[in-house]
Amino acid sequence: MSDEPNGALWSGDEAPPARPLGAADWLRVVMRGLPLGLITFGSLAVLLLVRLIERPLCGDERPVTPYITQFVCKSAFICLGMRHRTHGRAMQHRGAVVANHASWLDIFALNAPQRVYFVAKAEVAGWPGIGWLARATGTVFIRRDRREARAQQAVFEERLKRNHHLLFFPEGTSTDGRRVLPFKPTLFQAFYTDDLPEILHIQPVSVVYHAPEGEDARFYGWWGDMSFGGHLLKVLAVRRNGAVDIMFHPPIPVAGAGGRKALSASCERVVRRGLERYRG
Repeated sequence: MSDEPNGALWSGDEAPPARPLGAADWLRVVMRGLPLGLITFGSLAVLLLVRLIERPLCGDERPVTPYITQFVCKSAFICLGMRHRTHGRAMQHRGAVVANHASWLDIFALNAPQRVYFVAKAEVAGWPGIGWLARATGTVFIRRDRREARAQQAVFEERLKRNHHLLFFPEGTSTDGRRVLPFKPTLFQAFYTDDLPEILHIQPVSVVYHAPEGEDARFYGWWGDMSFGGHLLKVLAVRRNGAVDIMFHPPIPVAGAGGRKALSASCERVVRRGLERYRG
């Protein structure tokens, strides 16, 4: 599930085999999926209506609609019966957020406690359901194309200077949630143009999933060629869902980080330590 344009998917270990769903499982799918769908797409309709007023008055500032997004994301965990816990505080500085990437659930888990705008590969915009939500919530879509690099950099700069917290997944792909892959320093180049280093901080965040009791430890991981529909059904059908911990680490000033490679390595180190600490 790569979020870097044309990036390779992480295959890792073989995925746990899917078990057939019984009558009780399908009942849980309906009982959880129906309110989740109604809240998500009902709120999307409200968001689009509000955006009709917000856009001409405020442009890209979005003073209202991110609160609708946060409401949906917090409600998602209530619908799933899944515990969502935060540690530390989301930063108030101008800058960006970087996190490890394990699942489509990261979108809900990372949006619930903070106002962020995801950076995703351009193909996501065309995905049914997820693509609509991504476009409506201000996601920045990028392509790995040298011809568009300068234009994309300009978009990053504009959004960062507007105090939009852009959220990057520097691993470039999702994993089984039990590890942190090497961060790609190329993504950090966006923070080193013009006067940006003097005003930006980068906040590393660790996302740690805890599987439901009796399930494979990689239960929430979404990687390789797993289908979104199949994984969603598994999460909706499980008898009792587990939990996710979001650990906000101290922000790192870009100006004193020593360049994009050093900044990338520092963020990777902090995120990995957070995962190892809370995984147990």
